[in-house]
Amino acid sequence: MTDLRPPFSAAVTGIGMVTAAGIGTAASWARILRGEATAAGEVPALAGTRADFGCQVPGFDPAAALGRRKAWRLDRSSQFALAAAAEALADSGLDPATWDGARVGVVIGSGIGGAATWEKQHHVLLDQGFDQVSPMLIPMLAVNMTAGYLAMECGARGPNFVVATACASGTTAIGTARELLRSGTCDVVLTGGTEACLIPSIMSGFSQMGALSGRRESPATASRPFDVDRDGFVPAEGAAVLVLERPEDVRARGGGVRALLSGYGASADAHHATAPDPEGRGAELALRTALADAGVAADEVGHVNAHGTATPLNDVTEARMLHRVLGDRPAVTSVKGVVGHSLGAAGAIEAAVTALTLEHRVVPPTANLESLDPAVELDVVAKAPRDLADGPAVSTSFGFGGQNAVLVFERA
Repeated sequence: MTDLRPPFSAAVTGIGMVTAAGIGTAASWARILRGEATAAGEVPALAGTRADFGCQVPGFDPAAALGRRKAWRLDRSSQFALAAAAEALADSGLDPATWDGARVGVVIGSGIGGAATWEKQHHVLLDQGFDQVSPMLIPMLAVNMTAGYLAMECGARGPNFVVATACASGTTAIGTARELLRSGTCDVVLTGGTEACLIPSIMSGFSQMGALSGRRESPATASRPFDVDRDGFVPAEGAAVLVLERPEDVRARGGGVRALLSGYGASADAHHATAPDPEGRGAELALRTALADAGVAADEVGHVNAHGTATPLNDVTEARMLHRVLGDRPAVTSVKGVVGHSLGAAGAIEAAVTALTLEHRVVPPTANLESLDPAVELDVVAKAPRDLADGPAVSTSFGFGGQNAVLVFERA
């Protein structure tokens, strides 16, 4: 497969993270790099359900992060995104007071949006009546409003939208943001993903599907990507935002580059609402498209940050596809062993980690991996971090509906 357009790399100049591993990029990266067991525990809001544990962001104070009045007006998913974006902007060295807002875009991914607000206000409606429903329900619920509020924060008047491709949403958003730079539409794009839906309705739905881990007696070790004893994913919340610019613009302003985003591929399985194509054909198409877009040969790839959800079917399907395309050279990891699966935010968090892996030249281990499934014929990093081999890195994301998205990163 050949991409006829000239090669293009977007510079990652800022990273912001709010995850179950910690608030801020440094805290999240440190715990992920150590490969500690998941930050999973009982979630009070889920008490009484069969899905009563998950990975919450520890100690997040929205009033302290954003101001009390602003925080009150935002769903938790938007609160995470704005906090991550503030860190990413500070990291980039850009000053929104000095930029041309018409040339700045915002693209955020979210699979579910303001579901927590919807569920809370639905109870208000049933228990207290129509007149007690919050006038902020719609702005807090609407999935597009995270990007809208972020634009208001920094005066970004360029293209502004949220993409929803289930658990591939964050990756799709970042790939789409790169296209805005490539086309010349924008000079700067704030992009990533966010999710905050550890609520009874959503988690009960996943539980009824059989998608969640049932290890209620040991939540911290329940997320076991590629392990022979994995039994489902552990749900999580969180966000990550990247600042993307053209490399020449960064050089002109004397800024720093953390990594280069050089390829993007997306596809659909066109197979089933929830199950992946058993042959991984859609995922393979997305991967090969991303490699072609980056001008990277399969045997050059040195690292894969895998989707690796710890579900019995998806891990094997992904592993077989990766082995078929890339062989057994790349060092593979899944960060969901530490941070759980944050649905629409997962791809953005994993993209941020992939950029950090290249920057620091070390691959985080896959937490809770005790015995590799024999069907997974990959070099999965476990137990301890490993020095990164040369070559580009790939980050993969897949979602319900057969949504596939892949990013290729290279060292700056």
